[in-house]
This record gives sequence, C-alpha cells and structure tokens, in this order.
Amino acid sequence: MSHDPRPGILYVEDDREIAGMVIEVLSETYDVDHVTDGETALRHALLENYDALVVDRRLPGSDGVDLVRAVRKAQITTPILLLTALDATRDRVEGLDAGANDYLVKPFDFDELLARLRALRRGFRAEGQRRYVADWLYVPDSQAMYSQGGSRVALTTTENALLKLLTDSPEHVFTREEILASVFPGGESPGSVDTYVHFIRRKTAREVIETVRARGYRAGST
Repeated sequence: MSHDPRPGILYVEDDREIAGMVIEVLSETYDVDHVTDGETALRHALLENYDALVVDRRLPGSDGVDLVRAVRKAQITTPILLLTALDATRDRVEGLDAGANDYLVKPFDFDELLARLRALRRGFRAEGQRRYVADWLYVPDSQAMYSQGGSRVALTTTENALLKLLTDSPEHVFTREEILASVFPGGESPGSVDTYVHFIRRKTAREVIETVRARGYRAGST
C-alpha cells in the first residue's frame, strides 16, 4: 500500500537552540530542511518544491524580509510564515508587504505554529492550477495574478473568466464573438470584450493579452 510523501518545510533559523526545538516539533508532521542564512535558503527555495517556508526575521548578514522579497521576485508562491521577535506594527506590515503570508511573534506556542502552517497550506492548495502569462503568474481559482516582484493583483469574476478562457487554449486566437459567447452570456456587445481586455491590461501589462490584428485576442506568451 503506497502512502503520499510527507509535506516539506524549509526552515530558516540561525539560533541553534531555537532551531533544535522547532525542528523537533515540525518533524512530527513534516520533512524539514533547515538552513541558517538567507543565501542558502534562496538556493533551496529555487531548487526544491516546498509546501511552506518558515523564515526567521533576523538572519546573519541579511534580514528575513530580504529573503521573502527574493523568493517572491523569483515568482515562487509557496506560503511563507515569518517568525519575528519584533512586535511593532510597522515590522509586521513590512514583512507582509514583502510577500509573507503570515507572521508569528516570538516566543510562540508550538500548537499555534502548527495551526498557522495548516491554515497556510489549506489556502495554498485552494489556489489551484497556476499558469504563466507573459511575465505574470496567473492563478485562476483565486482570481489573482502575481507580478515578478510578487505583488498580487485581484481580478473581477468577468476578468478572470476572460483570462481563463484565453489561457485554457494559449495557442488559439479567440474572436470577439467566441469570447462573448463564453464570457458574456447576457448578450453584451463586442465592445464589452475590448473594454475588459483594457481592464486586465491596465491592472497588469499590455503583453498579458495579445491582439491579433483582424482576428481577435490570445493569451500573451512567456
């Protein structure tokens, strides 16, 4: 009888005593890779497919927030939990703005650590299939796009339906009539297609949707 592999965690912490305790707790549920600095952590994050990253705010030679930014710049959307001894609001905001999904202030309860990781992983799985459009990462199930810097752009239901149609068949050039039939069942005019293409481009970049002259639209290529 086969079993699914255990989920993997990349844990970044340079304090040996703290790391030893946290690894012991995490190892009951996860396969844990432990590293002590941001540079090594980034290499691991680029090479391995982790289920979550647990990152200490204070790292030797750098800051955990710098690592978070670098991970998001590399278009890695793995959920990140930032551990910090800094309880000031601006420090928490800085971490979240850099791309962390959640934070936990030291000293923390191990049960809360595990609960937050479970919540992050549930949210991450719910985001569903990911696909690249031009230089953007598109997640249809969460109606969102992510820039190379990790910034999240929310799409409306109609914008998402239009972009999903185009990316489901990236080589196909869709006429306005085809898009109307699939995305606008209410009998809108062909001009509605152009309007929503404009909305999406304005939020992201013109290259996300390519205009094929005299034919229609298709998804931008990477």
